[in-house]
Amino acid sequence: MVPIVVGASLTVAGVVLDRAVAPVWSEVRARQPALRLDSAGMAAGQGVTLALLGGFRALVADGAWIQMYAQWEKRDLPGAETLIRSVGAIDPRPVYFWLNGARIIAYDFPAWRIEAAGGYDAVAPAVQRRVSHEQARAALRQIATAMVFHPESPELWTERANIELNRLGDLAAAAESYRRAWEMPGGPYYAARLHAEVLRRAGRKADALAWLTKLHPTLPGGDPAAGAGVVLERIRDLERELAVPAGLAYQAAPMK
Repeated sequence: MVPIVVGASLTVAGVVLDRAVAPVWSEVRARQPALRLDSAGMAAGQGVTLALLGGFRALVADGAWIQMYAQWEKRDLPGAETLIRSVGAIDPRPVYFWLNGARIIAYDFPAWRIEAAGGYDAVAPAVQRRVSHEQARAALRQIATAMVFHPESPELWTERANIELNRLGDLAAAAESYRRAWEMPGGPYYAARLHAEVLRRAGRKADALAWLTKLHPTLPGGDPAAGAGVVLERIRDLERELAVPAGLAYQAAPMK
């Protein structure tokens, strides 16, 4: 019963918001051709005069996102892509829109394209990789645009790293992006650990060990998210793999 109730509530909320947005959206589109979703200009991602929207910017962006979700449910790739771009242009302030737009572009769009071409059994693996890489690069362009507005967002740097790692298999780029995510204000501890793990996968075990031995003394022992114990275990694993002499092994100081 709970999923049904939640789904019904979301549907009702969407309808109500869409009705509230519709008059504003129509007026704005009439005054700003760049917001006409059927125009070639919007499809190409042309700029939007944000000042024109004034206080309605967030409302119109929410309405456009709801419309995007409707296109997503229908697996309408051009429609969803156009609306993802328009939402960022209308209101670039919420990181949520940028992140989820990038995820849809990187993970959903390639699946839709492959299924439309006959499915995973019919499409050659080389073609599947090409499609996946094309969409991953498009998602990275989405994130790059988002970073213009949110240059210190650890969430964007982490998502960039995830796409570089999981969709492109670019270990060097992913390691660098995880490092940048960790160094942003409020960067998550796991990004620092992933930086070392990707270095290890890339064969740069000495660099991974140096990173972790520098990281470990800075971690608060009382915070489970910091994973100080996990980091120390990884240090010991790398020391064994690199045959580090006992006298040169990392000496862990008492945790803070």
